Amino acid sequence: MNRMSRAGLAAVCATSLALTSVAHAAVVDTPVHDRATDATADISVIGSYGTGVFNESAAEIVSFHPATKRILTVNANSGRIDILDAADPTAPKKIGEVSGGENTTINSVSVRPDGLAVATVEPENKTDNGSVIFFDAANPGEVLGRVEVGALPDMVTVTPDGAYALVANEGEPAEDYSFDPEGSVSVIKLPSAVAAATQSDVRTADFRAFEGTLADKGVHIYGQVGDSTTEAQNLEPEYIAVSGGKAYVTLQENNAIAVVDIATATVEDVWPLGYTDRREVPMDTSDKDGTIDIRTAPVKGILQPDSIAAYDVDGTTYLVLANEGDARDWEAYSEEERIKKLGGKKLPPICEGYAGMTASEIEDFQSDENAGRLKITTAFGLNEGKNCYDDLYTYGGRSFSIFTADGKRVFDSGAEFEEITAKLLPEHFNTNHTENEFESRSDDKGPEPEGITVGEINGRTYAFIGFERLGGVMVYDITDPANATYQAYINNRDFSVNMDALDDDAITDGLNQAGDLGAEGLTFVPAKNSPNGENLLLVGNEVSGTTTVFQVDSLIEAPAAPAAPDTGSAQSSLSKGGVIAIALAAVAACIGILGGLGHILNTFLEHR
Repeated sequence: MNRMSRAGLAAVCATSLALTSVAHAAVVDTPVHDRATDATADISVIGSYGTGVFNESAAEIVSFHPATKRILTVNANSGRIDILDAADPTAPKKIGEVSGGENTTINSVSVRPDGLAVATVEPENKTDNGSVIFFDAANPGEVLGRVEVGALPDMVTVTPDGAYALVANEGEPAEDYSFDPEGSVSVIKLPSAVAAATQSDVRTADFRAFEGTLADKGVHIYGQVGDSTTEAQNLEPEYIAVSGGKAYVTLQENNAIAVVDIATATVEDVWPLGYTDRREVPMDTSDKDGTIDIRTAPVKGILQPDSIAAYDVDGTTYLVLANEGDARDWEAYSEEERIKKLGGKKLPPICEGYAGMTASEIEDFQSDENAGRLKITTAFGLNEGKNCYDDLYTYGGRSFSIFTADGKRVFDSGAEFEEITAKLLPEHFNTNHTENEFESRSDDKGPEPEGITVGEINGRTYAFIGFERLGGVMVYDITDPANATYQAYINNRDFSVNMDALDDDAITDGLNQAGDLGAEGLTFVPAKNSPNGENLLLVGNEVSGTTTVFQVDSLIEAPAAPAAPDTGSAQSSLSKGGVIAIALAAVAACIGILGGLGHILNTFLEHR
C-alpha cells in the first residue's frame, strides 16, 4: 500500500475510532498547529502518557525499542526509568520501571535493537563519579550490571553499530567550587549479547592534552575560582551525536564542539561555535515593554547548544544544533546580569560611544522597555584597559544551526522561531512552561530550543526541534543543509490552563488539560520500526511529566526506484502490461475492502 492510500485509510479508521474511544491523558482538544504552504511533511499528536507529576522532571529523555514496542522514559523525579507499552501509540501505558539505586538520579537512557539498554546514574553528590547501568528492555525486572564513569554523566547514546555506549560526563563544580571535576567522555565497549559491560570495557576520553590552548581558539574558558584551575575542569560535555566512527560532543557552557575518535577513545579536536550578531539578526529583548518587538540590537548571541544530531549528505557529515544557551550561576560564581545593571554600583559601564550611540542613546538602550532587561554574561566583552564593556553577549541563539563536522556553519534559522511563534501565539509569545505570562522569556533565551533529533522520510531529511519554555516542536526540511526550510509547528498545550496558579488538589486534572510543558528529549521512530507503521516522534516533557507521541506524515510520494534499462518493444509492452495489472489489482483490493466492510456490517445487523 502506498503512502497516500495508507494515509487515507488511517483517516477513515481515525474517524471510526473517534465514535467509541475517549480522549487520552494530556492530549489537548485543539493543539496549536501550523504548516507551511509548500511543506513536504506534517506533524500531529496522537497519544500521550502522563505521570501526574508537575515540575519535578518526571519525563525527560526518551528512547524506543522496536522489537517490544516500548518507550523508555527517564523519570528523574523517581530516580527510575518508566517502561511504557506503546503497541497502541495512541495510548501508551506504564508496564514497569528500572531503578538506578537509592538516592540517585537517572539522567539519560539509550537502547540497542536487541534490547540492551544503557542508562546514566548520577549519585547524591553530583561531583562524585557517576555510573552506568545495563538492563534488558524486553525483561526489565533486574539491572544486569553497573560500571563507573565520570562525574555527572548527563547523556548516553549507543552507537549505530551497537558496539559502544558513549557517555557525556558534564563534571559541574560544587556550589562553592570546593571541587570541580574534569569533564570527559566515557567510551564503553558493549558485549555482543544482552549483558552488562565490565569496568575493563570503560575508557575515558579526557581534555588534558588541550591544556592552555582552548581559550586562545575562542572556546569559552571562564568562571574558574576555588578548586577550578584547568581547562579540563572548565569543559562541560552535554550531548553526543555519532557519525562515521566519530562522536561530536556539545560543550554547552564553553560554546564549543569536541570531536572524539571512538575506536581510540581520544579527543581529537575542540572547536568554537561563534556567535549570532544581533545587529543583523533580530530578537525580542524585553519582557517589560508589553508588546512583541522583534528587532535588531547591538549584542551578540552565544549559541551554546544543548542537543546535537548528525546526518550525512553525499558522504559529508553535518551537525544539527539546538542553540539553547546556558549560564553558570553557582554560590561561588555567577556570570549572569542584566544590561541595565552595567554602570551601577558593582559593574563597569558600557563603553562611551558603544555601537555608535551617544550617552543618551546608551541610557535609552539600557531602559527596561528597550534592552535593559536582557540577560548577558559579564565574563566576556569587558575592555580591561578602559574598564568598560565594549561588547555584550547574551545567552543562546534562539535558533538551530547546521555545521560541517570541521566547524563551518552553513545554516542558521535566525529569528524564525520567534517570528513564527509570534504569528501563531500572539497572546502567549515567549511564555514560560510553568505559567502563562506574555513574553516572560523575552529577556532570557526566548522560546529556548533545547532538544533536537533528525529523521528521514521518503528520501528527505527532517530536523525536529523542541522548545523548553514555550513548548512545542518545530519541523524543518534539512535535506539541503545550506537551505533548510520551515515545514510545520505543533504544540500540544492548552494555554488557558495556568499550572502555577493551581493548588495541589487540582494538579492532576490541570495536567490532563494543560498538555505538554517543557519539551526536553526527542526521539524519531521511522515507519519501519514503529508500532503503527507510521513515522513517529516521541517527546519527553519535564515540567508536565508527559511522554507524548506525534505522527509525522510525508506530503510527497516516495522517490521512484531507478528505471530498468529499456531493452526493446517487448520489454516496454510488458511494463505497460504490468501497470495495467497493478491498476486491476488495486481495483480488486478496493472491492475486497468494500466487501469486507459489507460483511462486517451485515454480521452486526444480524446479531442486533
